[in-house]
Amino acid sequence: MKVLVIGGAGYIGSHVVKELMAKGHQITVFDNLSSGLKQNLFKGNGFIKGDILNIKALDKAFAKGFDAFIHLAAFKAAGESMVCPEKYSVNNISGTINILNSAVSHGCLKMVFSSSAATFGEPQYLPIDENHPQNPENYYGFTKLEIERFMGWYDKIRGLKFAALRYFNAAGYDPEGVLYGLEKNPANLLPVMMEVAAGIREKLKVFGNDYPTRDGTCIRDYIHVTDLARAHVMALEYISSKNESLTLNLGTGNGITVTEMLAATRRITGKEIPADYVERRAGDPAQLTAKSDLAFEKLGWKAEYSDVDTLIDSTWKAYKKYYKIQ
Repeated sequence: MKVLVIGGAGYIGSHVVKELMAKGHQITVFDNLSSGLKQNLFKGNGFIKGDILNIKALDKAFAKGFDAFIHLAAFKAAGESMVCPEKYSVNNISGTINILNSAVSHGCLKMVFSSSAATFGEPQYLPIDENHPQNPENYYGFTKLEIERFMGWYDKIRGLKFAALRYFNAAGYDPEGVLYGLEKNPANLLPVMMEVAAGIREKLKVFGNDYPTRDGTCIRDYIHVTDLARAHVMALEYISSKNESLTLNLGTGNGITVTEMLAATRRITGKEIPADYVERRAGDPAQLTAKSDLAFEKLGWKAEYSDVDTLIDSTWKAYKKYYKIQ
């Protein structure tokens, strides 16, 4: 298939592109490089530098004729979304509407969307399945939920078939070491710990140690980015062959606390990684773990690289390679 990957120069997007290439698909990346990197682009693929807020740029891209597209261009920092909701409204909501309108106007009616477990909010039960109520606790999660609703309406009215993939905490790097372009200004736990280990940051801030968990810190379901990338490709092939939309949770079902992740990172990197425990961050649920049975049933997907040691080791190798750390 000819696939337009919007946000394909970013952290998750570049791993998705790598998996698409392995399956023989023809790829064009559309990215404004605000957080994506030229380093993450593969030779032989098309590249369009453009912004999802630029309707003319999107129309010009979709006019090239694609069988499907993957949308990975939303802002994703939950904490920031509570401070700068306007930024998330414009990019995530307005930008996605622009994408949807351009896609359907050019007859591109197969879509995979990078959604989020943030659409669920505080769990009413664990692990969270696809039928769990969706009550976001942060504005980022709200924008992802609204996008899911938009896609549902475009399916009913315009025949757009989509896969909404709700995943929990993406982490890790390409196990083969081909991709090691690092995120700009990372906000997620593992890359922030890596910056401390690499001497780029002085210390880690742990937001809250008074949650009702086994050690007081948040529990999250970390999933390797390569496992996520595989799911994007499998979901694209599913909706293309079945011509039906799909909403899936992606995770391991196993949670690890921030303190446990910190201890494992210290062990694997051999670095001290100083940390301060500070006040809770607005919009952070105490615990999130996923039930991914439906992904296995529909796609045959399950996590293969998402054990804690592989998550940390593959990330540390990427940081050492990028910063030439011995």
